[in-house]
Amino acid sequence: MNAKKWLFIIILLFSLLCIGFFVEKLITLYRVSYKENVREDAFLYVPTGARLATVVDSLRAHALLVDEATFLAASQKSDYKTFTVHPGRYRVSKGMTNTDLLRMLHFGWQEPVKIVIAGAIRSSGKLAKTLSRYVEPDSAALSRALSDSSLLQRFGYTPATILGMIIPNTYEVYWNTGAEELLQRLHGENMKFWNETRTQLLETIGLTRNEAITLAAIVNEETNKTDEMPRIAGVYMNRLAKGIALQADPTLKFAWNDFTIKRLLNKHKTIDSPYNTYKYPGLPPGPVRIPSIAAIDAVLHYERHHYLYFCADAGFTGYHVFAQTLSQHNKNAQKYQQALNRKKIF
Repeated sequence: MNAKKWLFIIILLFSLLCIGFFVEKLITLYRVSYKENVREDAFLYVPTGARLATVVDSLRAHALLVDEATFLAASQKSDYKTFTVHPGRYRVSKGMTNTDLLRMLHFGWQEPVKIVIAGAIRSSGKLAKTLSRYVEPDSAALSRALSDSSLLQRFGYTPATILGMIIPNTYEVYWNTGAEELLQRLHGENMKFWNETRTQLLETIGLTRNEAITLAAIVNEETNKTDEMPRIAGVYMNRLAKGIALQADPTLKFAWNDFTIKRLLNKHKTIDSPYNTYKYPGLPPGPVRIPSIAAIDAVLHYERHHYLYFCADAGFTGYHVFAQTLSQHNKNAQKYQQALNRKKIF
């Protein structure tokens, strides 16, 4: 075999080796960057301050990666030498590649959470626990923010009135939203709620926002019948106008910090608290709960009538009976007390 043939064979072998090496690199690049590497749909939570190692630990703990080694290799590529992980709640989808996953984490393409504020929330502690189910700050951090007088003052509220800033609704926020930022968002929604129409109604009925919210909270505790709320609101507005103590049972339960009380007794009325509306005239310092929008609007559109009293219907319909005079009210109340006795509710 002459020298030319040997040279041709050497060049051919070298070319094949180069092509093989190039193909292997392409296959490796594909496996590292573009091959599907996520097993199933899931949410990945990345805490504030976390590094990539924390993300890897979480992915490993939930067995989300098909090939962990390729994910680590992809993260160490030159494009990710300055790789940073943004905190948040990320939707990881089955079939995502390492490139998809890393880009999502690097650019912070997280999915918002939906905070649902509904039901009877009667304290800032309960509010903190409710919010902590949706966002990164825990209930302790949120409780501190909700009791921080200087922080709340920025929004025009105090620890006693802060429940009145919260409008029941569903809110979209990012999971890693901080406590102060979350309050700013809720305050912004409050400002939208108090539009020009509602603000004008406040002026018409002669109440401040805090007074209207405080009264709405009482009305909300008195009844869950939306159609009855304006009438009950009217009773309290009449009593305020005449300077008669509200004698609102929900405020007593709040003062005792016990909403499980089914039957208020005379001993309950002796508590020395600004929320004891049997003892102190006018509205209490703040709302006894976050009132529903229906209750707020019931106050703004309270029913004009001459009733000064009401008590629960003795038929336990969930509605109330109303009276203009104390004597009629006492008769209604006696019927209800007798009904409680028959049911052995003491």
